[in-house]
Amino acid sequence: MKVDVLLGLQWGDEGKGKIVDVLSPSYDIIARFQGGPNAGHTLIFNGKKTVLHLIPSGIFRENTINVIGEGVVLDPVIFKEEVHNIEKQGLNLKKNLYIAEKTNLILPTHRILDAADEQDLGISKIGSTGKGIGPAYSDKTSRNALRVGDILLPDFVDKYRILKEKHLKRLRIYKFDFDIREYEEKWFDGIELIKEFKIINGPKFFNDALAQGKKILAEGAQGTLLDINSGTYPFVTSSTVTTAGVCTGLGISPHNIGEVFGIFKAYTTRVGSGPFPTELFDETGKKIQEIGSEYGATTGRPRRCGWLDMVALKYAIQINGVTQLIMTKPDVLQGFDAIKVSEKYQTPLGIIDYFPYELNDKISPVLKTLSSWKTDLKAAKTRSEFPLEFSNYIRYIEDGTGIPVKLVSTGPDREQTIAL
Repeated sequence: MKVDVLLGLQWGDEGKGKIVDVLSPSYDIIARFQGGPNAGHTLIFNGKKTVLHLIPSGIFRENTINVIGEGVVLDPVIFKEEVHNIEKQGLNLKKNLYIAEKTNLILPTHRILDAADEQDLGISKIGSTGKGIGPAYSDKTSRNALRVGDILLPDFVDKYRILKEKHLKRLRIYKFDFDIREYEEKWFDGIELIKEFKIINGPKFFNDALAQGKKILAEGAQGTLLDINSGTYPFVTSSTVTTAGVCTGLGISPHNIGEVFGIFKAYTTRVGSGPFPTELFDETGKKIQEIGSEYGATTGRPRRCGWLDMVALKYAIQINGVTQLIMTKPDVLQGFDAIKVSEKYQTPLGIIDYFPYELNDKISPVLKTLSSWKTDLKAAKTRSEFPLEFSNYIRYIEDGTGIPVKLVSTGPDREQTIAL
């Protein structure tokens, strides 16, 4: 068996949570491989909305094991809140939620460092969610981090205090007031809760599962254009969002990667700072934002909206090795007089059709106009019921990328999903 991968091809918020929930009955194991509580994966079914930040989106499927992989950074406070919110719905998470022992912990002081760094950047801030993600990954790469496996050691509290003091020394250079005592108390409560879950050796677990013929789906967070290596640096997240991150985030070989499902919106959105060539600043952009309810699931911040960027989409497909495309939210575009897509970029040196070293305000999109559709896509149950204009839009994307669109989400509920 192989590990299939599901990840975002834009700047996040593509609808990964819903699609994982839809696909999870076909898998034995769902595993988050990177990111942390900066993720916001929204699931809607039976008239109820749930937003997941750390827990994989297959958690509501009774026969599916869900794993927080070692590429994730975990905040015990948010983890505890999330567990309690889900358990209120009658689920026993200790039955099917595992945590890899090498998963790094986000400390209370990581959150303070995140806020202090962002304040210090001023107008140059990168748009951090303030969840401590960057400082936690920084400690990982500088070999200072605490991991879930450490909480089982007798000297864990000493290790915590040593790292906390390092952070406090750093914070003394900032003019930043803070008090972590209340959060720290909740943090240690969260640590005690984590001990009640099954803590596993990630690489052994996943490779044994593959040897036993288990089907595994790796669930990504954020989006390819936020990848620390391949994204619009420095306006990126702090982890490897791409398919490559599955190997390091779960502890598997590249040979064990199977299908790669790439999710994209029928248009493009972005939260926070950073370049966005197809961004719309007019009434059309506002209309997309309102119809699409484009507000961050984690931060509540309004998402910037723009047309589909085919240059960026093809780039994301290429570096991830995408084998199947999944489109979300085309229903938002119905009723527009026309829709547009960016096929190339206009730069100071001429027109290019590839993703450049850096996106900036000197780069503008070269737009192509396509026909919109007036029919309510939410009413469609099969592909044959799609209006011609929408079928043409799908075909345009397939022809332009060379990858088939296999699934279309026509609304937020898990039932509003059409296999092509």
